Formats: sequence, C-alpha cells, structure tokens
Amino acid sequence: MNYHTSVLLEQSVDLLNIRNNAVYVDATFGGGGHSREILKRMKNGRLIAIDQDADAHKNVIDDDRFELHRGNFRFIKNYLRFTNALPVDGILADFGLSSHQIDEAERGFSFSKDADLDMRMNRNASRSAIDILNDAEIDELVKIFRDFGEVNNAYQLSQAIIKARGNARICTTSDLQKIAAKFARPGKENKFLAKVFQALRIEVNDEMGALREFLNRSFESLKENGRLVLISYHSLEDRMVKDFFREEIQTNSVEHQLMGHRTTKWNVITRKPLVPDEAEQEKNPRSRSAKLRAAEKAIPQEKGGRRD
Repeated sequence: MNYHTSVLLEQSVDLLNIRNNAVYVDATFGGGGHSREILKRMKNGRLIAIDQDADAHKNVIDDDRFELHRGNFRFIKNYLRFTNALPVDGILADFGLSSHQIDEAERGFSFSKDADLDMRMNRNASRSAIDILNDAEIDELVKIFRDFGEVNNAYQLSQAIIKARGNARICTTSDLQKIAAKFARPGKENKFLAKVFQALRIEVNDEMGALREFLNRSFESLKENGRLVLISYHSLEDRMVKDFFREEIQTNSVEHQLMGHRTTKWNVITRKPLVPDEAEQEKNPRSRSAKLRAAEKAIPQEKGGRRD
C-alpha cells in the first residue's frame, strides 16, 4: 500500500538521538516510515507504535523489536504502562494527515473529492462531520470555524449552513463546498475551503484536546533527558507545541519562592523549527507547511544542581 511519504524523515529521527537497548515510541505510525528508520538505526531495543486508523495497521512491520497498538495517542501513557515500557527514551509524532487518508475519497477529508462528510480518524467514533453540520447550534459552528480554521467570516458561513440545512441535509463534501465557496475571496477559494475542512476535521476528532493530553502524558512518560520530537502542519498545532516547550514545572519549593529560580520542563533543542528544504517540498508538496520541533526532558534542579 502506497500509504504515505514520511515528512522530514532523516531530521526527525536524527533528533531522537537513537541509542541501543533503549525504548522509543512512534505515536503516529501511519505508513510506518519513521518507525522503519528508527529500527534501521537501532541494533537492540524496543519500538512501540500507536495509530487509531485501522488502515495504518495494514502496514505493520515484521520485526521482533516492534509492536503496534491501535488507539488514540492521547492515551500514550496507558499503552506504555500496559506494555511495561515506562519510562521511555524518546517519542516521535507526526500530526499530519497521511496521503492515504487524503486520497481515499470515502473518508471525506478533502474538498477536491466528492464523498460523504465523515472525517473520522477512528471510524468507530460516534460523531461525524455530517452530524456536526446538521445538528450543531450556530454558536458552536461559529466557534469551530473561528477557532480551528481561523475563518474571518465564521458567523456568516455558519448562518449559511443553518439556512441550507433547513432545506436539505448537508451530507457530502460537494454540499459543503457549494455553501462555503461563496464566502471565499476571489482567487482564494482553495485556501478558504482548506480552512473550513480543517476546522471540521479538528472538531470531529477533538484534535486539539487530544494533542494537549498527548503532550502532557508524553512528558510524564519520558525518562530524564528523554526526547520529544514533533512535526506539526498548521499554526494551532505549532503554537501549542511551542508554548508547551516553554512551560515551567509548578513548584512550591522554598528556593523557587524566595530566590525566584525557574524550573523548566524542557531543554529546547530546536530554537527555530526545522522545515522541509526545496527538494523535499518539490518531491512532496504536502510537506510544505511542516514544522519540526524537539526538546529534551530537563533534569530537576534538585537532582541536576542549581543553575546560577
């Protein structure tokens, strides 16, 4: 199966700093490109992969060092606890849709292919994009398009959706495209539709809630000096990752209160995000918006000594 071309493959696995006899996690297995590269560089050790998409499990790797679990990466700590893997040496996640998911029309992720508006990563999930578009109140629709798509005319778009569904249910990608395209600036139709579809997909899959939980559980799951390597594709994801790497440990220690010493969670490795070079962007146009950030879990000051 030609599932997906891994983005920033060499750079992301380089940042994991692969060592032998260590435990690593590929939290978004997909086509398995990152996992295969990790295994190639690791003589001995263990690689645990996670993916909630049933199709991804057709790409399972036949290797004694490898195991694949089906589920949402927000539950990463549960899977690692269940498999007696805690704590781990490194975690990698690529937040983008796979090419397979985009190209498979029946999933409803792309406005360029006519299909039912499903958009569920986990097809067993109860709420699809059809349900949201036809059942949500106008305030919820406005919030979805404004917050997750950064759509400037979210209210007008939501009004049009409410009006249209009064005549007939909105069920297909072309149904939504016909409604939304009217609100795009001339020549900017594709960019506008991409924002609208992105917003719905994020809501259907609770992507921002899952990302926040994944980040928190990843910190808890890593060893000290363990690495977290993340590839994001839109500003909402990248902003959350950047802010997360800036977070400090909340502490009531006397030293913190009296001396004002800051206790950081992370030692950031990538001061600026790495992005695909021109050659990769030309080979894989879907990589153009990718940003790669990495950080190392800091050793608490009590263990690592005071930093003056």
